[in-house]
Amino acid sequence: METATNTAVIGAPEITTATTWAIDPAHTTVEFSVKHLMVSTVKGRFTGVAGTLVVDEQDPTRSHADITIDAATVDTREDRRDAHLKSADFLEV
Repeated sequence: METATNTAVIGAPEITTATTWAIDPAHTTVEFSVKHLMVSTVKGRFTGVAGTLVVDEQDPTRSHADITIDAATVDTREDRRDAHLKSADFLEV
């Protein structure tokens, strides 16, 4: 005759291995480059950036970023172009 046994499995508490990093605007660069008329490349940057990075080394799929870029801080080193980029034609800021 067979005897049935019931086994209860109790899980261990989840251990968090994530580390949260604050973005340091003084040491962070958000840059871009765009082809203009397929002749030249316009380069620029955004100077207003903030946010956090959460890195889980044990399970990278749980890592994520929360980043905010202030579009009004666009800088292409050309005031007229920057004003146009900030207009309703592009970023509307």
